[in-house]
Amino acid sequence: MATRSIQSRSPKAEIAIIGGSGLYHMEGLTHIKEVRVTTPFGKPSDSIILGRFEGLKVAFLARHGRGHRINPSSINYRANIHALKSLGVSRVFSVSAVGSMKKNIPPGDFVLPDQFIDRTTQRLATFFDQGIVAHVAFSDPICSMLSTVLWKASKKVSVKVHRPGTYLCMEGPQFSTRAESLLYRKWGVDVIGMTNLTEAKLAREAELCYATLALVTDYDCWHETEEAVSVGAILTIMHKNVETAKQVLHHALTMAKNLGPCTCQTALEHAVITPLTQISPAHKKRYQVLLQRQLLTTRHTKKR
Repeated sequence: MATRSIQSRSPKAEIAIIGGSGLYHMEGLTHIKEVRVTTPFGKPSDSIILGRFEGLKVAFLARHGRGHRINPSSINYRANIHALKSLGVSRVFSVSAVGSMKKNIPPGDFVLPDQFIDRTTQRLATFFDQGIVAHVAFSDPICSMLSTVLWKASKKVSVKVHRPGTYLCMEGPQFSTRAESLLYRKWGVDVIGMTNLTEAKLAREAELCYATLALVTDYDCWHETEEAVSVGAILTIMHKNVETAKQVLHHALTMAKNLGPCTCQTALEHAVITPLTQISPAHKKRYQVLLQRQLLTTRHTKKR
C-alpha cells in the first residue's frame, strides 16, 4: 500500500474509527489508501487509512500505532484528533480496552460510557494553549446520537452491552494499586481505562461527535476471587473482543450514513473567549482547521 503525505482541508473522510489495544486495522474497507497527515500539533500516532464502506468515506487510526508502540501518556492526542478533523471527519467511533469495576460487568462484555472521571496528570488535553482561550461545554462528554448508533449496532451482534456507564481515565501505563481500585469502586465507576477522556475533550473542541465502545478485558485488581490483572490474561480476552467489536463497527458504519446534524458539531459557537480580531496571523494559521467557520465569518464581516 502506497503512503503519501498530505495537508489538506478538502474532505477525505466523513467518519473515523480510532482503534485501541488489539485493533490495528479494519477489514471491509475498499478503495484503500494510506496517508500521513501533518498538523500544527506534531505527528499522529500512525499513518491514517482511508477507505470506503458501503459508500461511506471512512478513516482508521491506530491509537497506539501499529505494533502498539506508544504508551497512553505518550500518545499525541492533539495531533490524532486534529489530523482527523483536517480530513473532513465529523464523527468518531473510539474502541478501547477497559477493566471492569463491577461484578455484573464481566470480562467479554461491552460498555457504552456516557460519563468520565479524570485521573490523568500528564496530558495535553486542549488545543487552545497559545494565543486563544476557549471553554467548551463538557457536561455530556459523549455524543448521545453516536452512542445510540453503537447501542443499536451491538444488538445485532452476540455480545452483552451495558449502557450508560462511567469511565474513569487513569494515567497509566501501570495498572491500579488495590487501594486505588477499591476507592474507584466506592465512587461507583463502571470501567477504567487510560485513553478515552483525553480524546473526548479534544474531539469536543474540534466539534466532532465522539462515542466510546469499551471492551471489558478484566476486573482490574479489586475482585476478591479473580487473579490480579495481567497482560497475558487481558490479551486472551482482548483478541476475542476485537473480532466482535469489528462486527459492531460494521453495523454502526451502515447506520451512521443516515445521521443528521448534531450539537457536538457547533461546540465552539460561543466557546472562544478571545476576540478573533485580536488573534495574530500566526495563531490564525495554527487554528485555521479548528476555527475555519469562525475565521471565515470574521473575514466576511471585515469586507462589509
